[in-house]
Amino acid sequence: MNAESQDTKTQKSSRFKDISKLLRDDRFWKIAGQAIALILVIAIAAIFWDNLTANYAQLGIAFGFDFLNSQASFDIGETVIPYSPENSYRQAYFVGLINSLRVMAIGIVLATIAGLTVGISRLSDNWLLRNLAALYVEILRNTPLLLQLFFWYFAVFISLPKVEENPQLSGPIYLTNRGIAVPWPVALPGWEIWLILLAIGLLAAVGLWQWRARVMLEQGQPGRQLLWAASAIVLSAILALIIAKNLPVRLDFPSLTPELQLQGGLKLTPEFAALVTGLSLYTGSYIAEIVRAGIQSVPKGQLEAAKSLGLKSGIAMRLVILPQALRVIIPPLTSQYLNLAKNSSLAVAIAYPDVYFVVASPTLNQTGRAIEAMLIIMVTYLTISLTISLFMNWYNQTVQLKER
Repeated sequence: MNAESQDTKTQKSSRFKDISKLLRDDRFWKIAGQAIALILVIAIAAIFWDNLTANYAQLGIAFGFDFLNSQASFDIGETVIPYSPENSYRQAYFVGLINSLRVMAIGIVLATIAGLTVGISRLSDNWLLRNLAALYVEILRNTPLLLQLFFWYFAVFISLPKVEENPQLSGPIYLTNRGIAVPWPVALPGWEIWLILLAIGLLAAVGLWQWRARVMLEQGQPGRQLLWAASAIVLSAILALIIAKNLPVRLDFPSLTPELQLQGGLKLTPEFAALVTGLSLYTGSYIAEIVRAGIQSVPKGQLEAAKSLGLKSGIAMRLVILPQALRVIIPPLTSQYLNLAKNSSLAVAIAYPDVYFVVASPTLNQTGRAIEAMLIIMVTYLTISLTISLFMNWYNQTVQLKER
C-alpha cells in the first residue's frame, strides 16, 4: 500500500509540473487567448441572432433575402441598364450598383489626373502655378466634402440656365439645369474589327514606347517614344479602315425636342455631374500632396544626373523621378481610392440613385427589412474596397525594388 501511495503522489507531482510548465508557456496563452476571443464572438453573435429572430417573430416576418424577388414598385431617375417599377428589388439593386461603380471608376480616373497635375505643379519653378496649386489643395482639403457637393450641385449645376432659355454653347453642347448634353460616339456595324485591331495597335504602341525609352536611357539616342507609339496606332487604324471600309462610330449630337426635352448625345444629370466633380476634386487634393511627397522623397541627385545626360525636365520626371516615387506614392494612394469609393455614398445627400440610396431609402422603407438592407450595403462596399485593395497591392508589388 505504501508503494502504491508513493506512485500516486509521484504521478500527481508530475502532472502538476506539466500543468505548471504549460501555464508558463507563452504559446499556450496565445492559442488560449484566441480561443477565448472566438468563443466570446460566437456567444455575442448568438445573443444578437436570438434577439433579431425574436423581434422579427413579433413582427410576423422571417429573416431572409427573399424580398429581393418582389416587385419594387418605385422609379429610379437615372439608369444605365433597363429598369421599370415592375421589376424586382434585385434589379433595382443592380441599377444602383452600376450607378455607384460608374461614379467610382470615373472619379478615380479624374482624381488621379487632378492629383498628379497639381502635385507636380506644387513643385514647379513658376511662382503663379505653384501658388495656385497650393491654394487648390488648402481650400479643398480643409472644407467638408458634403459642403463641396452641395456647392457643386446647388450653386453650379442646378443654377445653370433653364431649358426654355435654349442655353446652347457655340456648337452642339447644352448646359441646362436639367443636365449637360454633349456629342457622343455611337457604334456602327463593323466596330468589332476596329476594336480588335486598335487593341493590337495599343499593345504594339506600349511595346515600342518601352523599347525606345530603353534605347534612350542605355544608348543616349533620341527616343521619340510618342512618334513610334502614335505610328503603331495610326497604322492599325488605317488597316482597320481598309478591312471594314467604313468608320466604326458616328457622332450623335444632342438636340431639343418640341417638348423641350434633350435627346441624343451623352446626357449627364446635375446629380451625377456634381457628385463626380466634388469627389474628384476633393480626393485629388489629397492625392496631390501624396504625389508631392513621393517626388520629394527621391534624392535630388537623381534629377541632376538625368539633366546631366541631356534629358529635359518633363522626360526626366516621367522616366526617372516618377518611377522611383511610385514606391512611396502607391500605399497612401490606395487609401485615397478606398476613401473615394466609400465617400460616394454621400450621393444620397443630392439624390443621386447609387446603391446606398436605392437600398437604404425606398427598398428599406417599403420592405421594413433594415437588417438585410444594411447587410447588403455593407457587403457591397466591402467587396468593392477589397477589390480595389487587391489590385493596388498587386500593382504596388510590381513597382517595388526586387532583391537579388
